[in-house]
This record gives sequence, structure tokens and C-alpha cells, in this order.
Amino acid sequence: MDSLTELDCTLQLVVAPGRTIPVSARLSYCSNDPFAVHVAFHTHAQAPVRWAFARDLLAQGMTRPSGQGDVRIWPGRAEEPGLLCLALSSPGGYVLFTAPAAVVRPWLMRTYHLVPAGHEQATLDLDRELSQLLGEVA
Repeated sequence: MDSLTELDCTLQLVVAPGRTIPVSARLSYCSNDPFAVHVAFHTHAQAPVRWAFARDLLAQGMTRPSGQGDVRIWPGRAEEPGLLCLALSSPGGYVLFTAPAAVVRPWLMRTYHLVPAGHEQATLDLDRELSQLLGEVA
């Protein structure tokens, strides 16, 4: 049976140094996709903007700069204690969000209660996934 944990929170979209706009977001983690964290940003658009990235990337970013590509995560600087920074880039642009680490950290720990680190592979049903990719009935 799949397990799910979600966190509804407000992230701050950094629009200029010292200027932010609150953005509602939902972080989701499901045991049937054990390597990924999903984030849905609720904007004024009709549908949420969705991103997915590695759970390990988020965990590493809680303590040190992490990521090199489209998703980069790092703890706030000394003048921003308690913040977690999340930078997302795509061909359409670049955004920087901040979030309170004290809100994200307990939720991240819940994901490790669902699927402990190093046990992600054991929760995957590769035969079922392959059947779905090939269009077969499982």
C-alpha cells in the first residue's frame, strides 16, 4: 500500500533583495515514487505549477549547497538564519524561493519514516512500472 505525506506551506518568492511575495505550495512525497519530492505552486494560474526533484537533494540542501542543474537548494546565509533557499530554472526563466527550515525539516523527516534512506529501491515495483510503460495490463 502506498503511503503519502504532504505539507501545505507558504514559500516566499524573492523578487528583489529584501522583497518577497508569498506563494502557497504543497510538498508531497509518496512511497510509490520513493526518490522524488513533488512541489505544486499555487499561483493565479488555472492549474498549479509542478516541479519534482530528488528527496536526497532536499535533504542535502538543508545543511549545505546542493544541486547543479535546474534545482538548487541551500541553507540561508548567516543573515538569513532558519531559511531554506530553493532556486528553480527552466528555459522559461529563473525563480528563487525561501522557506522556513523549521517547517520543511519535520516534513522531510516524515518522508524518511515512510521510506528510510537506502530502502527506496525496495519499494519500487519495476514489473508493474514496466508494464504500464509498455501499455500492458498488469
